[in-house]
Amino acid sequence: MAAAPFEAAEAVPKALQVVGSIVAPTTLLTALFVYFGLMYAIGYYRYFGVNYTVLDLPTQGLLILSASTAVMPLATLAAVMLVSLWIYRLPLERSSDRVRRWLSFTLLPVVAAGGAALLALVAAETLLRLRVFPPSFPEGRGISLSAGVVLLAWAARLRATLAPTGAAERERATADTATPRSVFALARRALLAATRPAEPDHGPGHVALTVAKWVCLSVLFGVGLFWAVGSYALRLGPQDAQGFWANLRCAPDVVLYSEKSLNLSTAGLTEEPATSPEGAYGFRYQGLKLVPQAGDQYLLLPADWAPAARPAIVLPRSDTLRLEFIPVATTGPGAC
Repeated sequence: MAAAPFEAAEAVPKALQVVGSIVAPTTLLTALFVYFGLMYAIGYYRYFGVNYTVLDLPTQGLLILSASTAVMPLATLAAVMLVSLWIYRLPLERSSDRVRRWLSFTLLPVVAAGGAALLALVAAETLLRLRVFPPSFPEGRGISLSAGVVLLAWAARLRATLAPTGAAERERATADTATPRSVFALARRALLAATRPAEPDHGPGHVALTVAKWVCLSVLFGVGLFWAVGSYALRLGPQDAQGFWANLRCAPDVVLYSEKSLNLSTAGLTEEPATSPEGAYGFRYQGLKLVPQAGDQYLLLPADWAPAARPAIVLPRSDTLRLEFIPVATTGPGAC
């Protein structure tokens, strides 16, 4: 029995069972969405000069942030993984001699060299502190780690599948028995018997070693996956925040009423006295915009906010505050 079918038939299911006992597929998917939302929130609110921790975003809020931005990247990643599994499970052992020679001398070196090169690039940037990946593509490090691990695993399978086993030698030896027994035929049989490779050891120790190898590969692939997802989210968050700022004038105007004075003069806001029938709110602030977020805070920006020019305003949601929203003009010159 060849080593590759053994690994595919026994080691991989056991490795998946070990990994699955730790992280179920649905748990992994949820963790990816939550992690993406967390990294996205860090980059998005940091653009406004706000630390995301003060917003007290719940897990549902992180999932909401990732729902509109992480679906397509993760769907693309899942499709690539599915195609990779199909390619990995191709029955290469049934290929013709011509195809096997091409796989051995062309595809196998290319796959092995590609996987080693990707891992070398990651090591050069992380260990040697060399600038390998462009700043505009930080997720390349995680993608290279995961892709390099997959390519090396595939190269190992190709090598095990295409490696000659004792079957071919046994067939040739059997064919020799049907011919007249000459001195040369007997010598050849003896030589084949002496150089015949031993059958692979499928004992408990070999199984444990193979399972451990596949578990390590799965962990490395998962590390690269989270690395790529986090880097992509950190890059996408500030980009979306910048887009929100570019269209800030089109967001509804917010009038803030407060029971007590908030002293928002540093944000360029004028404090006005406010009167209400019940007299619950004594102060009024105009010229604000609300940044949507799912925490227990209000994140407000002055209408003329600009990066590093005016501070953002974070206020806790309470009965002492009231917000009024005024839609901006949708018709006429300069309409949104």
